[in-house]
Amino acid sequence: MSSRNSLAAAHLGVGIAAFGLASAMGLIQALSLADIQFPQRSESLYYMSLTAHGVLMALVFTTFFIMGFGYALAQVTLGRVTGRRTAWFAFWLGLVGTALAAQTILRGQSTVLYTFYPPLMAHPLFYIGATLLVVASWIWGGVMIASYRSWRRENPAVPVPLPIHGMLATIIIWYLATTGLAAEVVGMLIPWSLKLVPTVDPLLARTYFWWFGHPLVYFWLLPAYVIWYTLLPRAAGGKLFSDPLARMVFILFVLLSTPVGFHHQFADPGISASWKLAHTVTTYAILYPSFVTAFTVIASLEVAGRLKGAKGLFNWIARLPWGDPFFAACALAMLAFTVGGFGGAINAAYAMNTMVHNTAWIQGHFHVTLGTTVTLTFMGVTYWLLPRVMGRELKFSALARLQPYLWFLGVAIFSASYHIAGLRGLPRRVYSAALSGEYGAEWHGLTRVAAVGAVVMFLSALSFLIVVIATWLAGRRTDTASFEFAVPLRPVTTLGVWDRFGVWTVVAVLLVAAAYAYPVLNLISHPRFGSKGFQPF
Repeated sequence: MSSRNSLAAAHLGVGIAAFGLASAMGLIQALSLADIQFPQRSESLYYMSLTAHGVLMALVFTTFFIMGFGYALAQVTLGRVTGRRTAWFAFWLGLVGTALAAQTILRGQSTVLYTFYPPLMAHPLFYIGATLLVVASWIWGGVMIASYRSWRRENPAVPVPLPIHGMLATIIIWYLATTGLAAEVVGMLIPWSLKLVPTVDPLLARTYFWWFGHPLVYFWLLPAYVIWYTLLPRAAGGKLFSDPLARMVFILFVLLSTPVGFHHQFADPGISASWKLAHTVTTYAILYPSFVTAFTVIASLEVAGRLKGAKGLFNWIARLPWGDPFFAACALAMLAFTVGGFGGAINAAYAMNTMVHNTAWIQGHFHVTLGTTVTLTFMGVTYWLLPRVMGRELKFSALARLQPYLWFLGVAIFSASYHIAGLRGLPRRVYSAALSGEYGAEWHGLTRVAAVGAVVMFLSALSFLIVVIATWLAGRRTDTASFEFAVPLRPVTTLGVWDRFGVWTVVAVLLVAAAYAYPVLNLISHPRFGSKGFQPF
């Protein structure tokens, strides 16, 4: 491995390690909810594992992986990572922050779930550690932007490479989203957990959280889209159908990803129905760039199939390289996202949301969408990245080919069961499904089936970890493979409107202000009695 790749490799390694621990915590939850006995099973272990699974998977794994992937792309497409010492400082800062937060969770001192809603109170080091991780990611964003600006000075009239276009959009979304998180954690939760203030306003904190919480989804999703647009068509043997459509999609996410948080707060008082409706409209608006992505990527794959000789209406699908673990992981991830998107439309609709709010439907939906769309794409691209970043041939290639299908099978069983159980009223985040009465019996069988799916997912995660660790430690050294990006059918040669990041960022800031300024000021102006902290475990 060359020194220029060590920065990316370090970030990817931390992210994958967090994924491994989070996978074990996910299995604990599924077994517990199904009332399957295992050593040390308890409510405290269940809720600790729920917090650890959510934080490590949704924040640590994704953030470190995205940072590592971004550095790898910058090095290849821009020919530089400007400020490597600063980048390494950010890495260690994020690692220290992760360790501080994780140890308080694993010791049972910060059982506040992934959303860390007050009045559940965590140990101060949990909030401080999470803050350090976010600050590290801000520095990463600064390094990426500095690398882009350095490249731009040398290439003033050249369109930015599409992989970097997507990563810059990801960074802008992250800065917009984490503004709300900073307001909650630094402005409210850290002083409260340190006993500097006696109470906290749960509704205001929830509002700040969902300012961050839903755009977080697009912080995960856009790097997956970068992979689908720039790597997948080449791996399939084809070309990108449209470069301008891809650039438009990334900018639309910058504009529309953040002003959507109130659709997570339909049941909350203190926020008017008109503001909830406004965020519902923007939530449905953001479906459009995903529809465009589906069209563009599928068209690119059809081009690949037809370049291989397919003539019929659908037989091009069979010509795609389903035995390639990278391609299979991405293709299955897209299929899961297509199915899960229908559930997302239900969650965003006020009337239908009331039927599924805080039920097991939500965990079923989340795992069939982001838990598969992002996670499976990241696992697949890891197989693609290791020979290019580490300079080692992939070990256990047969296991790597099987692993994406195992994950897809497991998540299909898991998510379908919880979707049905949620429609039958199974509450979300309960230690046991064996509740009293006939409904408890009805849920119980479904949670057992979901546990089977969770076991299959865990076996898939173990398979992934075995391949990665074996490759990292014992893969045969080889010349570092080249990064091969998809060539568009019509290359973009001139700067276009979608490359004007400064203008679009200003517009995005104005949209965020329009969506949140009045509601937040209104909440602050209300009489606020607050709540003391609670630590049930």
